[in-house]
Amino acid sequence: MVHVRFEGRSSDFTPRVLGVTRTSSDADIKARVARHFDIGLDRVQSYVVDRRPSGDIIVRPEAVYG
Repeated sequence: MVHVRFEGRSSDFTPRVLGVTRTSSDADIKARVARHFDIGLDRVQSYVVDRRPSGDIIVRPEAVYG
């Protein structure tokens, strides 16, 4: 599962829908997310790609504390 948090909304996709695999690079995953949402890559460039032990991928904004 690929979980994407973008502009306050959460979306879940199968890796096949986005065209990614566990071995896809962070840059490729971000590019595929941008393409899926029809936005510029610059809007997700600073996002974090978390790879969970379960195989799930989470794409989210960088957390800012303080």
